[in-house]
Amino acid sequence: MRANCVTASTTVPECCPLCHNEKIELFCVDKHRSYYRCVNCELVFVAAGDFFTSAQEKLVYDQHQNSPEDVAYRRFLSRLFEPMQQLIAPHSRGLDFGSGPGPTLSVMFTEAGHTMDIYDHFYARDHKVWEREYAFISASEVVEHLHRPAFELERLWNHLQHGGILGIMTKMVLDVQAFSRWHYKNDPTHVTFFSPPTFRWLAAHWGAAVQFVGADVVIFTKR
Repeated sequence: MRANCVTASTTVPECCPLCHNEKIELFCVDKHRSYYRCVNCELVFVAAGDFFTSAQEKLVYDQHQNSPEDVAYRRFLSRLFEPMQQLIAPHSRGLDFGSGPGPTLSVMFTEAGHTMDIYDHFYARDHKVWEREYAFISASEVVEHLHRPAFELERLWNHLQHGGILGIMTKMVLDVQAFSRWHYKNDPTHVTFFSPPTFRWLAAHWGAAVQFVGADVVIFTKR
């Protein structure tokens, strides 16, 4: 295992971008990309050579129409908001990571009485958030976009208080048959795909408690 390995841009990746294990296998191929799976943590991912540039990514994200005024979007986010809200102490301070062009989850937590910061690589790159620790951190529909999942997830975990909550919402990999037909992988900005075994690997790596809520929400508690 190499802690500082990088993926090759035009060949098979050298290692897993999450756990850095070198034992990876070809998982699926479609007309757009090849997808690999780590034998260790079971993350499914694409090679760095298939990543969009930052400019290309932003063009995609700029098309998103999310807004706090959108009742349907609030209902969608409630799948993460409600189970997290049940675990968070009143008047806590939280961070919404990957808040997007129309921050909404942070508004929902603020309405519930919490103090919120937001961070987004394209729309709210406020590095002061990394000077604080948080009682809870939310990441809705963002981890599938991460080019450096090990770095980003470790950073979130390191800025979570002891006893704090990290809530993630993302669609999860089931098996190769379902993956081959999965619309979720067809978004060119989706480059890392998690499954329950991957999240259990993360929980063991962090020494965290982990809870799965429905089909697409996972909540970690920092012991």
